[in-house]
Amino acid sequence: MSVTTVTDLPAGPAVPAAAPALRGRLSLPLSLLLVAPLVLLLAWAFFLPIGRLLLTSVTEPTLTLTNYRRLITQPLYAEVILRTVWISFACTAAALLLGYPVAALMARPGRVVPKIAAVCVMVPLWTSVLVRSYAWIILLDRKGVINTLLVQSGVIAKPLTMLYTDGAVLMAMTHVLLPFMILPIYSSLRSLPVDLPRAAANLGAGRVRVFFAVTLPLSLPGVFAGCLLVFVMALGFYVTPALLGGPQTLMIATLIGQQATELLDWPFAGAISCVLLVLSLGMVITFKRLLRLDRVVAHD
Repeated sequence: MSVTTVTDLPAGPAVPAAAPALRGRLSLPLSLLLVAPLVLLLAWAFFLPIGRLLLTSVTEPTLTLTNYRRLITQPLYAEVILRTVWISFACTAAALLLGYPVAALMARPGRVVPKIAAVCVMVPLWTSVLVRSYAWIILLDRKGVINTLLVQSGVIAKPLTMLYTDGAVLMAMTHVLLPFMILPIYSSLRSLPVDLPRAAANLGAGRVRVFFAVTLPLSLPGVFAGCLLVFVMALGFYVTPALLGGPQTLMIATLIGQQATELLDWPFAGAISCVLLVLSLGMVITFKRLLRLDRVVAHD
């Protein structure tokens, strides 16, 4: 009886060695062809208008830096830039302090409480920013809900001026941008291994030490992502500061809108837009480096 060895089996059809490489070369042009409409649409609807606006800041009326010199020499515009930066920082800090506990509550194991917290976070996110801003006007107006309750209860004798102030803008912006802080932190906390905090607790660490030694360092990527989203969005926020802020609470986005639509000074609006773009890109690079440094420290 003969035994058929492996070498005696009939060989299958030969596959050219260059076939995988050929498939790779064919997939790249096909991928570029599929992405090309989106790239063209983005270039036409986003990059081209921004590029033309930034170009007018140095070419009109002539090739000059006069529009940028106005930003430096006139104190009003420097004050607007500084106010925008500090309100954005304050909004980011307030959103972090308020959002981290909510994200931790959503990430807790369970069914009822995390779901209720998630609904409370997502429902305002689905509501228009304009509607939420007008709701704050109803609350903070001199004849609004808060002043009416305080006056009728005898706490104050006359209504307080809460609307058209930095505080009103800060509270409303924090309320609108809070979900963008909660969701990245929740994603980081949700992905944490449950065994790590338990192991730290079994080794004798209290809840506070477990949080600062285990939970918080491992959730820093979500914290950085949330802070970056909130800060960059706060820098260019327009609707809420325009509705709840007055002349004394002017911010960069509102100033750009006034220069472009009311005064029709497009070159100066382009110069302010360039400053806003530089601030946003600078914060993105800073947060990226901080996140990279945090990963290096955690790895060490």
